[in-house]
Amino acid sequence: MSLKKSVFLITLILLIDQISKIYIKTHFALGDEYQVFNWFKIYFVENDGMAWGTKISDFISFISDRTAKIALTVFRIVAIVGIGYWLLDATKKNSPRILLLAIAFIFSGALGNIVDSVFYGMLFNDSHGQIATFLPKEGGYDGLLHGRVVDMLYFPLWKGYLPEWIPFFGGQFFTFFEPVFNVADMAISTGFVMLLVFNKKAFPKNTLQS
Repeated sequence: MSLKKSVFLITLILLIDQISKIYIKTHFALGDEYQVFNWFKIYFVENDGMAWGTKISDFISFISDRTAKIALTVFRIVAIVGIGYWLLDATKKNSPRILLLAIAFIFSGALGNIVDSVFYGMLFNDSHGQIATFLPKEGGYDGLLHGRVVDMLYFPLWKGYLPEWIPFFGGQFFTFFEPVFNVADMAISTGFVMLLVFNKKAFPKNTLQS
């Protein structure tokens, strides 16, 4: 798989991700939802932290939310540089196609969420109780590096009360699948699953011949 094909795949995923986010941001107020199927909704939420809304400040209490947000965004930028180098290096070494595909998926997803974190605070006004405007005259809802990631894909496949015999959680109301995510998250997850499932193909071991 050539670098040109990897760049095409990354660009395609990034475009789909950003177009879907901009559409949601400019057509939905925060918390709005649209029922597609019983098990699938478009549900607009914004994520200010890591996966499932977790923040660095949740673990390190002396760091403010804004400092934690900058630290997380900077970490994401450093990580995307590392993933980009990995892709270039793997391409030069003619690594297996499955590895290059997986890295391209992870890179495109990480880049998609970085765009939100870095720029969306300046590009849109707030979505609380209103539909946001792109490039509002009064300015965005926050500054550089303080954007919130747009999530909208929600798959509540099952809702109900867990059986009483289940330890700790028995009798509690439970939703599967609870997290709300986006196209970028799907790309990252796809890349990691490919590396796990096709690990031997992605990282073949050279057999020594006697």
